[in-house]
Amino acid sequence: MKKKVAKKTSKKPVKKSAKKTAAKKTFVKTIVRTPDAPAAIGPYSQGVRAGNTVYFAGQIPLDPATGELVAGGIAEQADRVLQNISALVKAVGATLDNVVKSTVYMVDLGMFAEMNAVYSKYFTKDHPARVTIQVAGLPKGSLVEIDVVVVLN
Repeated sequence: MKKKVAKKTSKKPVKKSAKKTAAKKTFVKTIVRTPDAPAAIGPYSQGVRAGNTVYFAGQIPLDPATGELVAGGIAEQADRVLQNISALVKAVGATLDNVVKSTVYMVDLGMFAEMNAVYSKYFTKDHPARVTIQVAGLPKGSLVEIDVVVVLN
């Protein structure tokens, strides 16, 4: 019986892939800035857009013109915070109806009813999902901070 001898070849076999080449997707992150809301007071952005979702940094009750904390109690502070949020949302061509999630940080949940009364004037229908948390302290001694997530049409 003869032994079969494999022929040596210098060519490597070419593998044919059944996979289709997927188009390379590029991640685009757009920074949101507006002079109508307080400038960031640290190393963060007022907001960041990724696709059709915009994530806004927490807003405290700073007057955008002066950068100072507004006078008054929880109602006045919540109102200023929500004015700031409204300005940010407007800067991306949206309204508060586009807010899908909010997080409210308060130094005293005993003031929740007062904050909620102001909040309900801004979010009047199809309310966003919301979390409210009591914290030990907030920047510049504020009583409330709110951040939101917006989905654009």
